[in-house]
Amino acid sequence: MERNDDGVVLLLGSGRQLYREYLIKGLAQRAGLWLIDEQAPTWQSPYIVGATVVRPLDHERMAPDQRGLIDAAVELAQDRKVIGVVTYDEPLVIAAAHVAEALGVRGLTVSGARNCRDKHRSRTALTAAGLPQPGFALARTLDEATRAADRIGYPLVLKPRGMAASIGVVRATRPAGLAEAFAIVERARRAGPPAFEDGVLIEELVEGPEISIDGAVSAGDYRPFCLARKRLGSPPYFEEVGHMVDAVDPLAADPGLWSLLAEAHEALGVPDGITHTEVRLTARGPVIIEVNARLGGDLIPYLGLLATGVDPGCVAADVAIGTPPDVGQQARRCAGIRFLYPPEDCRVLGVSVPEAGKIPGLVATCAMVPPGAFVRLPPRAHIGRHAFVIATADTPGACEEVLDEASALVRLRYEPLEDPELFDGPPL
Repeated sequence: MERNDDGVVLLLGSGRQLYREYLIKGLAQRAGLWLIDEQAPTWQSPYIVGATVVRPLDHERMAPDQRGLIDAAVELAQDRKVIGVVTYDEPLVIAAAHVAEALGVRGLTVSGARNCRDKHRSRTALTAAGLPQPGFALARTLDEATRAADRIGYPLVLKPRGMAASIGVVRATRPAGLAEAFAIVERARRAGPPAFEDGVLIEELVEGPEISIDGAVSAGDYRPFCLARKRLGSPPYFEEVGHMVDAVDPLAADPGLWSLLAEAHEALGVPDGITHTEVRLTARGPVIIEVNARLGGDLIPYLGLLATGVDPGCVAADVAIGTPPDVGQQARRCAGIRFLYPPEDCRVLGVSVPEAGKIPGLVATCAMVPPGAFVRLPPRAHIGRHAFVIATADTPGACEEVLDEASALVRLRYEPLEDPELFDGPPL
């Protein structure tokens, strides 16, 4: 498909090069990109036609009189034709919807973005539409949480309203553990946007394997293009320690699943945009856990690119400019990622990883933290990873074998933290 040079697509936030360069590269294949970010471009420069610096970029943390991000977009549109708006940064999805609305271009509706961003609003809208959902309640105090738990029944999941990547999500299997779980979520949610600090979600625990689906919605037409199976860490937390994309996964051809997802997007008010939906495969059928109004993190869409040949950046750009996205597979492989965590809270002395290609099928490895970094595990911190490995193979089993072999070659040297509970050093 040819690149559209009729105007520019605004990209709100660029993220870390390690995780996001492949997306910008794909976006730039479809349209000229104008970056709005907190810092002047460096590694992003080859992929963009211009940039605007806005501080603070995080619209959710701006004071009411700080409208910098939206104002910057409107001001730019006076000099440049803007044909679309894109973000893959969770805190910016509502701002992106406001920008699209202000400029009159396609994109998430503001109400749709809020319905996805706020997990309580999501639950309410999906339940009202009659879609499979866990029992839930919003609790602002431990007393409210206790009453909700008694009504819903154990085991439970407690989570913040507006965090991503399973940060602060914790299981409570009996009444004796509820107070500790509530305190963990309280601490996590206060690190998030003030708009979503009001309350903790108390939910029925639905058992079963978890999958994620990245999909494109264009003029109300939902099209999935990347289905990943998720590997979770040890309970009671929900750390995401790995993902696997199989281009011929039988679920990828399940019309019932796609119909459910299409109904969910309609119920949330998402006629246009890119979403990352998480689903539990339960004994009573698939249950939607959440719908995020952006591409998946953890390099999941990159796994999809490796496995299916569908470029998520290209798809996101097509949706933004109103071109029906091409989500047809061009490859039929498996791709997986494994994240490595230290055995305990620590100060990292060094991380070594095997070279890509050292093992057949090992396509990428990365030491994620430098010497001197402090890495802490739940409940003191989340996503305390020190390395990752990525592999491709013809089958999921063969891919897991490569990931196992590569993970065994990662070496972490560290010093345990003597008092991790009281440690107040720099975060990861």
